[in-house]
Amino acid sequence: MSNLYKNAMQARIAKLPHPDTLAPFQNSEDEESEAADSIGALPGSGLGPPAMQVHLHGHSPSISPANNPRHRKPHAPKPEFAPISAAGFFKEAAQVAVPSRALDVRVYHTPAPAVDGTVMVCHHGAGYSGLSFACFAKEVAALSKSECGVLALDARRHGKTTSTDGNDEDLSIGVLVDDFFELLKTIFPDPSHSPTLLLVGHSMGGSVVVQACPRLQEAKYRIAGVAVLDVVEGSALEALPHMHSLLNARPDGFDSLEEAVEWHVSTNTIQNVNSARVSIPAVFKQVDKGPFPYTWRTPLRSTAPYWTSWFKGLSNKFLAARTARILILAGRDRLDKELMIGQMQGKFQQMVVPGVGHMLHEDDPTRIAEIMVEFWRRNERVIVGVKKVGEL
Repeated sequence: MSNLYKNAMQARIAKLPHPDTLAPFQNSEDEESEAADSIGALPGSGLGPPAMQVHLHGHSPSISPANNPRHRKPHAPKPEFAPISAAGFFKEAAQVAVPSRALDVRVYHTPAPAVDGTVMVCHHGAGYSGLSFACFAKEVAALSKSECGVLALDARRHGKTTSTDGNDEDLSIGVLVDDFFELLKTIFPDPSHSPTLLLVGHSMGGSVVVQACPRLQEAKYRIAGVAVLDVVEGSALEALPHMHSLLNARPDGFDSLEEAVEWHVSTNTIQNVNSARVSIPAVFKQVDKGPFPYTWRTPLRSTAPYWTSWFKGLSNKFLAARTARILILAGRDRLDKELMIGQMQGKFQQMVVPGVGHMLHEDDPTRIAEIMVEFWRRNERVIVGVKKVGEL
């Protein structure tokens, strides 16, 4: 990376709570704590997979040891599910102060080689963190020969993002979009010298990036495209009435991070063991009191008041985005009527990835990275006068 680009990036990642503007991963306490972070999935179409397809220790959800502390028999942590540091997946991590939102936002970043390159900006789904894109980020770097960067963030009340005023309960879509927009303004304050941004959002994050797109364009940022991962308005809204009963099947906590990783893999919530070992520790916090040493950092039931706001109107806003659009799904039966009509009219590109669940970017990060790198190459290097994929 040139000194010019280093200086530019140092000017963009602003006001960190430590002396380094950009903090490369090191063999330090930060790396150890990174390996000890995690969050889970919201079950249901558009929000997450069914909670208990397989049950630890052969128990059904109603009598699971994790849900019944009196019957729980802690077992020794299994090394094959031990947390893995994110240091091998991103070049740097930082806390970015966003005073206008009263947040210190955790970001994970692998920069593009040039200041005018392209960066995929990734927003996770409900209950997860930016580390759900860790394996994906590594694959993008390899497949693009490091030409395309990746920036992943932890949303408010998720991962290592913290509130500076103690008021971060509101997770409505408007708040999340404002957070995302102001974070990018903080990191890239001058749109004319910002890299081109390719917005990628999983589930809830798909709604955030879709609604942030026109605001970023109005602010003169260059947007190469918008990618939505495994969420469709119609099926997501239909699933909401069933969410609470499905959440009842989730353990309230775990005895160790290894057990938490094992549960996510055993239930097929995440099929890729290595990805789960990186991402799941970030969605848990260690507590001193209570029956479980590790509990969910973002209890999904507490986000229920905001579920409808996340998905209502998503299809129309996605189709109205003035940029290239791609929808990547884990199943063919998830398009609602509005998207079916839009697809027949060629308004967006659709890809279906077989053999994956809702966490498709964790289950098969190589395939998702291949799709996104191809999408980037086709739309970022488009010939003047030729329309982008999915753009009328």
